[in-house]
Amino acid sequence: MSLSAVHVCPLSKLEQVVASTNAGHLLSLLAAGTEMVRPPSIPPRNHLHLVMHDIAQVQEGMTLPGEEHVRSLLDFACRWDRARPLVVHCYAGISRSTASAYIIAAALAPWRDEMELAQTLRRLSPSATPNPRLVAVADTLLERNGRMTEAIRAIGRGADAFEGTPFELRIEG
Repeated sequence: MSLSAVHVCPLSKLEQVVASTNAGHLLSLLAAGTEMVRPPSIPPRNHLHLVMHDIAQVQEGMTLPGEEHVRSLLDFACRWDRARPLVVHCYAGISRSTASAYIIAAALAPWRDEMELAQTLRRLSPSATPNPRLVAVADTLLERNGRMTEAIRAIGRGADAFEGTPFELRIEG
């Protein structure tokens, strides 16, 4: 069994985390208009930039995370060769990115228990508050029958923070 890692961070720590982990792939989840520069060590083909707001219900003028976003995320994760780490970031490193790391771990290690994975996420990141809409869509697409959604609901809202502290989630498989 090999181990690979997803590193989660806020936008403000992106360059530092990519450099320190020698990441080969990057997933960006940002609202339209949020400026970011892809670190030059990440080839364009290894970067997926999904545009969405950190919301869980329709709000006028905002982009709700949806099935198209989650399908793209899952396709990107499945193409990741795992030779080098994957960095996942959103603006604060608290909601969209933690939800995406949870989704990637569930997809790439389908035998992992959803609750154990959610509790691991909470232990690694006390501020993690995974976006419930992203998790719910993934729960349906991965046919987890509500278990992903319930596990994230069970860990509750994370500790208040302006931005999350970078962390590493190991992926088994």
